[in-house]
Amino acid sequence: MDRKKELKEQYKQMKPDMGIFTVRSNISNKAYLGISQNLNGYINRTLFQLKLGSHPNMELQKDWKEYGADNFTVEIIEILEYDKDESKTDYSEELAVLKMIWEEKLVKENKELYISTN
Repeated sequence: MDRKKELKEQYKQMKPDMGIFTVRSNISNKAYLGISQNLNGYINRTLFQLKLGSHPNMELQKDWKEYGADNFTVEIIEILEYDKDESKTDYSEELAVLKMIWEEKLVKENKELYISTN
């Protein structure tokens, strides 16, 4: 029983990667940007929604259905480091700024973006 408690505590102490990722169409080179405090979880959720046909970004969903999953690339483009202040738990503002930076960067590179609806 102590081992189980210890594993639960270790799980609570784990810090998932947070940052920004892209789902990019290999055909149109158009990109969707997603930010999260749990990148792997949010990427899995996004892919699940796309496969199910229920992603909130209708334009991305339409292209996914039209071109197929094999014509998209999912990539983590930047990981946000945790603050040294262990008490900080909300990184929403930092992630929002990171997303704006990447949106500007991609637009300057003449990349088209799927406009977020959420």
